[in-house]
Amino acid sequence: MRFRATPRLSGKVLIVDMSGSLVLGEGSAALRAAVRKYLDEGHRRILLNLALVDHLDSSGIGELVSSYTAAKRAQGDLKLMKLSRAVDSALLITKLYTVFDIHTDEATAVASFT
Repeated sequence: MRFRATPRLSGKVLIVDMSGSLVLGEGSAALRAAVRKYLDEGHRRILLNLALVDHLDSSGIGELVSSYTAAKRAQGDLKLMKLSRAVDSALLITKLYTVFDIHTDEATAVASFT
């Protein structure tokens, strides 16, 4: 499935609903471009909804970390919510659960930015 990132606002939090494969090439490049664009537009509270990401490889993991770092450099924050099984497994294996602020539901995730 082709990777898609669809943004929507919830108050001051930009929620990005992601779907498809976050893998080397189009997926990871699309995530990089999207997050950089949102930061350039002034969004500093970004929440990635990963519920529909069906595949994640090392490039996708790297891009999640890079996006998190870019948000921090811009005095912002990037959090994750609703991890799909593929994303959950990858973050567990790589021990990145300690890096990201991860939430299971949208209301709690949005509230965590205040």
